[in-house]
Amino acid sequence: MNQTIAGLLPTKRWSRLIPIAFITYSLAYLDRANYGFGAAAGLAEDLNITPAISSLLGALFFLGYFCFQVPGGIYAEKHSAKRMIFWSLILWGALATATGMVHSVALLAVIRFLLGVAESVVMPAMLIFLSHWFTRQERSRANTFLFLGNPITVLWMSILSGYLVNSFGWRGMFIIEGVPAILWAFIWWMVYADRPKDAAWLSEREKRAVENALAAEQQAIAPVKNYREAFRSPKVLSLAFIHFFWNIGMYGFIMWLPSILKTASGMGIVATGWLSAAPYLLAVPLMLGASWISDKFQQRKAIVVTFLGLGAACFIASFTLGASHFWISWTLLVIAGGAMYTPYGPFFASIPEMIPRNVVAGAMSFVVCFGALGSFVGAWIVGYLNGLTGSPAASYIFMGGSLVIAVLLTILTRFSSTSAASTRTASAS
Repeated sequence: MNQTIAGLLPTKRWSRLIPIAFITYSLAYLDRANYGFGAAAGLAEDLNITPAISSLLGALFFLGYFCFQVPGGIYAEKHSAKRMIFWSLILWGALATATGMVHSVALLAVIRFLLGVAESVVMPAMLIFLSHWFTRQERSRANTFLFLGNPITVLWMSILSGYLVNSFGWRGMFIIEGVPAILWAFIWWMVYADRPKDAAWLSEREKRAVENALAAEQQAIAPVKNYREAFRSPKVLSLAFIHFFWNIGMYGFIMWLPSILKTASGMGIVATGWLSAAPYLLAVPLMLGASWISDKFQQRKAIVVTFLGLGAACFIASFTLGASHFWISWTLLVIAGGAMYTPYGPFFASIPEMIPRNVVAGAMSFVVCFGALGSFVGAWIVGYLNGLTGSPAASYIFMGGSLVIAVLLTILTRFSSTSAASTRTASAS
């Protein structure tokens, strides 16, 4: 990017926008991930839920989450995310609170599915929002601050939920943790700005600097006619399947780590909460460091391969050692969890750098959508295997194997754009 243009880009974008994205995604993550604690704290026993049904209920969120990713992302690009996210916040907060009031498995299944539908628009809308504000040299860090809402939320949620369950039971935990999303909806409405032209806190010169820098990036990307062509692109399909297998390991880990640790350690729910928090604590410095390196040296693929490979290796090693070496096995799981989180910023920063603006919303949502499907498979199958076998060994193999596939696909995928000029030259020749 031209250094003159870079010097004109307002630094206040970071302090104004990143907290909005971070808090919104954090609240979404809180209300989707606390089901694992509810399941470990008596929800299944109180509602007479079998392990197989419990795993399906945990995974139903991701089936709903799968449904509206692409339409939500396209709406955010063509219209506005403001109104869509506002109503989404209120709806998912209400549904999360309602989880603590259910007395039947059927109603819990409906709530879990609808919660996924309500939250499905958040991730693509937030990624598109950040792509409207931050350039190629900034995008991995901007995305990483968004995705830090994931491990940081699970970090404090793992500890807080343990204490809330201990004090108020699993019903009280769900009710208390659902309220903040409803309150945040009104703050969101007051402070959000879709694009630089909508921001009253930027001067006209600053607005033009951001818009011009983003427009200049588009000149290096080969054109794509429409969404159908984008969805059939080998590069987009490859990224989608990477995200699919990655999220099988990721969400199998997130959803069932409390139950796995509680069973293996024999400790109480509060101690389990502290043990479950460690991978997310490690993820924070790893994500920040990797995103800085990715932006400074423009390395996306190498970051993804390195950390997904590390996550897969630690999963396999943890399984090999087994519960008889609990603390070493737990340490390896901590490293695996931190490593799996680390590449999210660079991975999603690469998509707007490969796909032109007219179809990037659909393409990015398509990739996110496949990740949601992988999350459904991971959350369901891991819980099912744990219940079927009575131990986490089979689920370790399943999650580790999925991560290995994600690594192999990443190695085979080209993380770079083909310039429009090169495309035109090739066509002419």
